[in-house]
Amino acid sequence: MDGNSPRHKQFLDPRIERSRRVIRQAALIEFAESGYGGFTIESVAARAGVGRSTVYRLWGTKLALISDALEVLNEQPAPDFTAARTREGVETLLRHLSETLAGSAFSACIPALVEAAEHDAGVRAFHHRYSAVRRQALTDAITAGIDAEELSPTIDPDLASLALAGALFYRRLMCDKPFDPGQVCDLVDAVLGPG
Repeated sequence: MDGNSPRHKQFLDPRIERSRRVIRQAALIEFAESGYGGFTIESVAARAGVGRSTVYRLWGTKLALISDALEVLNEQPAPDFTAARTREGVETLLRHLSETLAGSAFSACIPALVEAAEHDAGVRAFHHRYSAVRRQALTDAITAGIDAEELSPTIDPDLASLALAGALFYRRLMCDKPFDPGQVCDLVDAVLGPG
């Protein structure tokens, strides 16, 4: 039975789910502090207060644990494209991203993830897939804005999503201050044109 099926979820033991949550949080902290090379299942287990056999049983490898923690603990909002203005969906996604990058467990992991992707093909494949899937929501929001004639039909949705998200990641990785979530509307205007 698929572990993500609705029927399976109703039978999950709350203690196991609590352990999974604690281990995932410990994994992100450990990854941010130690990087991929210094990250061990043993150190995560100690940080989470569980046996290492529990972590190995649930995830098996450190990449499986890190990728699961990043996927589960960094939830992306799902903008409602049936709303009056799909541009608001673009702004919602960017505001969430800018707030996440300003200070979160995920944000602290970004340098370690980038560094690990440079040296490990498995991490690189995960990083590229993870980034592409998450950026797709932004591309879809821009496409919806074009389809609704709220945005110019000359905009390339994929290029625009790279420009918008890229500005936030650049500020996180290359500048002394993260992007201010209060400037999201200005950034959207600069890339997509005034609303």
